[in-house]
Amino acid sequence: MTGKEYAFLVHPSSNRVYGQAAPALAVAELSALLPGAEASVRSMGGVPYVVFWALPDDLPVVADVSSLYALFEVVGGLLQPVTVAPHDCWGDELVTIPRYVGKTNEQFTKLLLNVTMAARRGAPKQARLRVLDPLCGRGTTLHQAVRAGYDAAGVEIDGRDVDAYATFFTTWLKDHRVRHETERSQFRREGKVAGRRFQVRFAADKADLRSGRGQEVVVVADDTRFVTEHFGPAAFDAIVADLPYGVQHGSRVGAGQRERRPAELLAEALTAWREVLRPAGAIGLSFNVKTLLAADAAGLLEAAGFDVVPLAGFEHRVDQAITRDLVVARSPTVTP
Repeated sequence: MTGKEYAFLVHPSSNRVYGQAAPALAVAELSALLPGAEASVRSMGGVPYVVFWALPDDLPVVADVSSLYALFEVVGGLLQPVTVAPHDCWGDELVTIPRYVGKTNEQFTKLLLNVTMAARRGAPKQARLRVLDPLCGRGTTLHQAVRAGYDAAGVEIDGRDVDAYATFFTTWLKDHRVRHETERSQFRREGKVAGRRFQVRFAADKADLRSGRGQEVVVVADDTRFVTEHFGPAAFDAIVADLPYGVQHGSRVGAGQRERRPAELLAEALTAWREVLRPAGAIGLSFNVKTLLAADAAGLLEAAGFDVVPLAGFEHRVDQAITRDLVVARSPTVTP
């Protein structure tokens, strides 16, 4: 073992079921972010801690683990507090305030984003990375990406969700006195209005906004199959999405029409998703294993030309009808 031994408390979750799974999920996340950390769950004083080995230079990575609450160095069997600061650019109220049926747990969303970003190939880092959620709903993934300092974009077939997202985010920006500029427009397909687009540019102060040093969020109300029409090829560094669970919500083909099952949705959308992903990029998808087996999800990604990253330990119970897992893959080195 190299480095020092550390331990951290997992952040208490408002969701009791997720809170029970969080220590084991933190082990899996940390193992993906820091291979060789030899992470495990250890009970100390009747409380579960995530214990691992790392170098002091690794601690900035540890600081952004989705469920980290308090970090300690293990010295002679005792816990010595270690101060670390997550790299979040904005407060957590951006993800904790919205409440609605079908919302993905915000801690898990950050976990999926972290693991996906860590899987990107070793290309030079752009000044500001871009993240796409092609099934963005009301924007939990977009908000986590914004908090991490990324630009974010989303596609959502339900226009009501896009409107709800735009209303909440612009209200949040105004309440926090964040400088911003918004644009709303419609787009046409085959001579008819096919959907609408919401775009906002924002920054902590006016000078950053004017100079282009701020961030950008774009959300489009449309079918995810048309994502390339809106953003063009090789536009994103990562794609992160929570697939429909087939229980409370799903991805509809159109207003009033049937819902697509997860495997059907992937088969129809992966080609377009691959086109908008940059060569060094990665894609991370979460899903309900009761409606889509992990092996089938990986197989669909491989058939679309992606390189699946071997990961383990992320399957966990959400409720009686949902057991969630994830799969991460890299953009193909050679486009099929």
